[in-house]
Amino acid sequence: MANKSIRRRLAAILAADVVGYSRLMERDEKSTHTLLMARWKEVLEPLVATHQGRVFKRTGDGVLVEFGSAVNAIECAAAIQQAMAVANGDMPEDRAIVLRVGVNLGDIMVEDRDLYGDGVNVAARIEALADPGGVAISDGIHEYVHGRVGLDFVDAGDYEVKNIERPVHIWRWSPNDRASDPNKTAAEPPPQLPKKPSIAVLPFDNMSGDPEQGYFADGITEDIITDLSKVSGLFVIARNSSFAYKGKTPDIRKVSRELGVRYILEGSVRRATDRIRINAQMIDGTTGGHLWAERYDRGLEDIFAVQDEVTRTIVNALRVKLTPREEEWRESRGRVDPEAYDLLVRSRQSILQFNSVSSAEARSMLERAIVIDPGLAAAYASLSITALTDFINHWNGATPDNLTQAFELAHRAIETDDTEPQGHHALGLALAFMRRLDEAERAEERAIELDPNSANAYTAFGAIRDFQGRHEDALALYTRAHRLDPQFDLSLHFLGRALLSLGRFDEAEIAFKRRLTLAPRSDMTRFYLACLCGRIGRHEEARRYWREVLEVNPNFSIDHLKRTLPYRDPNLFDRLVDGLREAGVSI
Repeated sequence: MANKSIRRRLAAILAADVVGYSRLMERDEKSTHTLLMARWKEVLEPLVATHQGRVFKRTGDGVLVEFGSAVNAIECAAAIQQAMAVANGDMPEDRAIVLRVGVNLGDIMVEDRDLYGDGVNVAARIEALADPGGVAISDGIHEYVHGRVGLDFVDAGDYEVKNIERPVHIWRWSPNDRASDPNKTAAEPPPQLPKKPSIAVLPFDNMSGDPEQGYFADGITEDIITDLSKVSGLFVIARNSSFAYKGKTPDIRKVSRELGVRYILEGSVRRATDRIRINAQMIDGTTGGHLWAERYDRGLEDIFAVQDEVTRTIVNALRVKLTPREEEWRESRGRVDPEAYDLLVRSRQSILQFNSVSSAEARSMLERAIVIDPGLAAAYASLSITALTDFINHWNGATPDNLTQAFELAHRAIETDDTEPQGHHALGLALAFMRRLDEAERAEERAIELDPNSANAYTAFGAIRDFQGRHEDALALYTRAHRLDPQFDLSLHFLGRALLSLGRFDEAEIAFKRRLTLAPRSDMTRFYLACLCGRIGRHEEARRYWREVLEVNPNFSIDHLKRTLPYRDPNLFDRLVDGLREAGVSI
């Protein structure tokens, strides 16, 4: 046997395995195994046969396939991922069987019907570098098939991989041209309709004849969203996701599918001096049919009453019953000073720009609004969050006094109106960064009690759980926030951080990369991606993400993060940063 010659040949090797297989098996072992076997039989095996390949090894959740043709191997890999995407189309994301596929062209050793050698080993390493739902190929096979297949691969650079001495240069492709952006990953499946009546309010059109009044129409829209959000019998999409359609004329049925709601409210606002006219109509997004249309014409000082009328019309149309507490709160709402309300609405636009200059502008407007109307609880709450934002980001000469100021302003908001959820939310944030996490938890619970559709409160509550070290609980809260605000990027960032803390690296990477498609200049998401890649041995990629962090924000400071993020156990943050150390980043 020692003298037996080893047969060798050149072959294209396709390696595939299931993303997050251990997690799927832990949740439902029997169903996962049954579904995987069905995918192999109904999807993979027929396509391998069609492209003249041979499955020569199964590895539980993976397969190795041999092809005599590099072109056949690449075309089969793409066909498998496209077919898997279709097969997963109606499945919940957390149950879907998603593959990574890698293809390499190399020399292999043949023993009976099994294959060994460098060509097989490199294929397996490349597979681990593919995007979930995508394909990664070696430089050698890319050079061979370039121009021979109708697929556009993106150069992903060199990688150091386990047990391979030389760096491996890879190229990536994903269905729907996802590989054209190395930060992109599989698109999220459309959310399912909630059991409650569900609605999204699209930005109202500004019909005032003055483009400068656009902020006011936006403010009316935001307040109607907030008003509806406080009705416990409704499911209401948050402001950020609704405003993703601002300035567009989308198909209402498409909006309904993308946001996962049945009803859409749209309308217009006309402002003349201190009077407003609001036209609103509600549409069934599943059919495109109009359910009702109303016009509201009142003085600006009665804006809260107008918002209440809109909400009551919707509640009655959807046969939703207000709770006694919700009825009591609505009856207690009074008039508002038009100038103070105008400043409050303007300040929101500045806050959303999220930079030091706009933060200072917002602070100035909110302070003026409070002078005019000291009973405007929402102004105190917004001012509290502005002070906290300055503290976190070191804007506008921030000092620890900003944190104290945020705490005091949140209390003032609550003292002014205990039913204003934004005040409790602001208090929760301030208490969290004061490292009083248990008190912060109670404040956010109160905010959610008053506003059960508040994506911001769920996100903050999730962050508190994260800082407490209760990452599974944080995950559930972030998931809820993302469902309420599916087109807002920040919940994806926090979702990724919780998944990273739990060691669920595949899912964390998907969340972070989806976040970068929505916020491509995020230094923080790149930081966590760098930590993640370092943890799983993708050291060159970790260093690349770290370089991008410093390109986006040359002043990025890990020390500042560690001082600011209020982890109860400081080792939790250190464990995240270990990935950078493992990648050889000097920190």
